[in-house]
Amino acid sequence: MNQEKVQLSYLKIAPRKVRLIANTLRGLSYGEAEAQLMLRPQRSADPLLKLLRSAGANIRTNKKSAPEKYFISEIFVNKGPMLKRILPRAQGQATPIHKKM
Repeated sequence: MNQEKVQLSYLKIAPRKVRLIANTLRGLSYGEAEAQLMLRPQRSADPLLKLLRSAGANIRTNKKSAPEKYFISEIFVNKGPMLKRILPRAQGQATPIHKKM
């Protein structure tokens, strides 16, 4: 079975926003997915495009094959660690800020 696995860790964009783009790529061929990502205005499209091109480069060098033969069978986005910060408020209180990865 011809498969190539690539992974992107610690992307500083909320997983909910990345999942919107990732779900549209599932089942597309390499060329179609690359075209979709280049036309997307969302901020999460650039890191996903870089990840896709990395997978294509891995296929070219390791498998000695054309990446156009491959398609995205599985793509998923999990949440990473959360940066916890505080925002000072009135009367000595604080509001939590959760920066999601």
